[in-house]
Amino acid sequence: MNHNDFILSPVSDILKNVVSASTGIGNGIETYPLFDYIMQSAFLKMTGAQEQKMKCISWELATHDYELRYIRFTQNRLGECSCYKEKSIIYKDIIEQIEKHSSTTFNTNQADKIKILRKTSSSINDTFLDSNLLIWAQKSFYEYRNIWSNVSYGYFFVDKNNMLAETANHSLKKIYENQLYKHRNRIAHNTQSYQQNLPTLKTLIKEDYIHENYFIYFSILILIDNIFMDLYRKYHEVINGEDIFL
Repeated sequence: MNHNDFILSPVSDILKNVVSASTGIGNGIETYPLFDYIMQSAFLKMTGAQEQKMKCISWELATHDYELRYIRFTQNRLGECSCYKEKSIIYKDIIEQIEKHSSTTFNTNQADKIKILRKTSSSINDTFLDSNLLIWAQKSFYEYRNIWSNVSYGYFFVDKNNMLAETANHSLKKIYENQLYKHRNRIAHNTQSYQQNLPTLKTLIKEDYIHENYFIYFSILILIDNIFMDLYRKYHEVINGEDIFL
């Protein structure tokens, strides 16, 4: 089965669908309780879609490399592909496959990185502009824009071993591991059902609490998605000798 259509379908489309579906419910104060339910649903759909995309990419790589197939599907099998470690494994696998089939050393291109970053930022800004969700969460959105404005092309796609950089400020890798991934597990397993609805004062004063923001989570997921779509197009070109644009 060919997974190209799915692999090259942006997870940001989920946000567009969510915004479109919420346009008819108004933005009065009576609609504010819907915000958390809608954002949780969008977040879970995006993380779930990305997990499936990782598995599909791994399967496509293994289709052309029997040794990799043995490693990933028999010897060292991947799990749900939701944690950063497993995404990094697939990230490294696809770059190594590009190098193997092209007989060249893969280097991250600064122009490509700038393009990916712009595409990621526009996905959030263009989607949420003038939407109900932005009206409900203006403070979170402005905090996100302030934080994301400091993210540069040096924060990601560092080399074949590092998808996200260990930057000093607003490390995307740390946000993914310490907040995004944990929040994904809390929602998926409903562990908040027996916990307090509001964070404690101790939690609020932590420096990294500002990163507990859906717009930041969405941006990181979209950034990772754009990285993998870029790499998969390069891989497909090396394997089949043709560009792929869907």
